[in-house]
Amino acid sequence: MSASKHSASLAPSVGLLLLRVMVGAVFVFHGSQKLFGWFGGYGLDGTGQWMESIGLPFGTVSAALAGGTELLGGIALAAGFWPRLVAMPLAVTMLVGAFTAHTGFDVQQGGMEYPLTLAVVCVALALVGGGRFVVAPRSAG
Repeated sequence: MSASKHSASLAPSVGLLLLRVMVGAVFVFHGSQKLFGWFGGYGLDGTGQWMESIGLPFGTVSAALAGGTELLGGIALAAGFWPRLVAMPLAVTMLVGAFTAHTGFDVQQGGMEYPLTLAVVCVALALVGGGRFVVAPRSAG
C-alpha cells in the first residue's frame, strides 16, 4: 500500500477519534457538574432539585442517572470502550434533556440545539462505530 493510500485510509479513524475524544470530554464535563458540582455545576442535590422543579420524577435519582451516564459514558467514549454501545445511552440522555429541559431550538433562548446535536452525534457514532482506535472487539467498535 502506498503512503498516500495508507494515510487516506487512516483519515476516517483519526476523524472519529477526534470526534469521540471531544464529545467524550464534553460529557465528562457536564457529568462532573451534575454529580460533584465541579466546573460551576450544582452537584447532585442541586441538580436533583432543579430536575424535580421541571417535572422530572425522583430528582436526585434522575440527576445521578444522567450525570453518571454522562461521566462514565464520556470517559468510555473518549477512550474507545465499545463506542457503539456507549453512544446509545448518551444519545437517550441528551434526547430526554432536549425535550424536557429545553423549549424551542435556539440555545440562546433556552432551546435544544446543543443537547440535540450531541444526541445526533452519538447516534451517528452508534451507527458507524468509533473507527480503528478503539479498545473493544472489532464487531463492537
